[in-house]
Amino acid sequence: MPRPRIIVLCGRSPRHLYVANRLCEAADVQAIVHETGGWSVRKLRRLLNPKTFWQKAWRWLRDRRRYTGGGEAQYFFGDRPAALDHPERVTLVPTVNDPAVVELVDRIQPDYVAVFGTTLIREPLLGRATLLNLHGGLSPDYRGADCTFWALHNGEPEQVGCTLHFIDAGIDTGRLIAHVCPAVHPDDDELRLFWRAVRDSAEVYARMLERLSAGEPIGEHQARRGRLYRVSDRTLRSERALAERLQREPLPELPPRIRWFGGPAAARREAQA
Repeated sequence: MPRPRIIVLCGRSPRHLYVANRLCEAADVQAIVHETGGWSVRKLRRLLNPKTFWQKAWRWLRDRRRYTGGGEAQYFFGDRPAALDHPERVTLVPTVNDPAVVELVDRIQPDYVAVFGTTLIREPLLGRATLLNLHGGLSPDYRGADCTFWALHNGEPEQVGCTLHFIDAGIDTGRLIAHVCPAVHPDDDELRLFWRAVRDSAEVYARMLERLSAGEPIGEHQARRGRLYRVSDRTLRSERALAERLQREPLPELPPRIRWFGGPAAARREAQA
């Protein structure tokens, strides 16, 4: 069976590079598109809005502190450099919604566009190809940002995980393909659980492409809207509440789990990973 031809749209952190490398092993990756960001008048106005400026500054300082020391690169790459195996396939754009990405998709005509860690995809790219996404929470109950944090904050460590789904116009609302829940250990923290979920999900992403290419009817509509968490929902108060919870209640020991949606009943059942 020929490998599917895909384009990867992803971020540039070690976790994104790790997933892109795994997809390069599983599929015929024609291009890897990275967002470079960039500034606009609208974006600058939002940043300098006095109502939200200090909250955004606090989040920036918090994230710099959390990611200091190269822990993510060490987790995903060990002693090797955190780098793509095929840097020659990279295209840089200000945003994934740039016209250059639409032109790339139109020219390559991939079987799928595989997404992880980009800004929200909008028209006209939405209508150009079958788009798949790796989301860092279990949709529909944990959509949006910081979903590992919120699952722990809400006392639901069994809800830590990632979702593979088709992309539609909503935020993490497309048809479900798989839920991937990592093992949970009493000494885990938010970042380690998130990284483990991503690492496990990279393997399931590769298997998903194989199943789609084989014509398996996987995918199931989300039965409810669930809850959408926004970046601004995470405050210093909520972080303190999680720290206090973890001091009072150590995390349970939970096994890894994968649940597929759609297709044969046996494939849908929740299974040990």
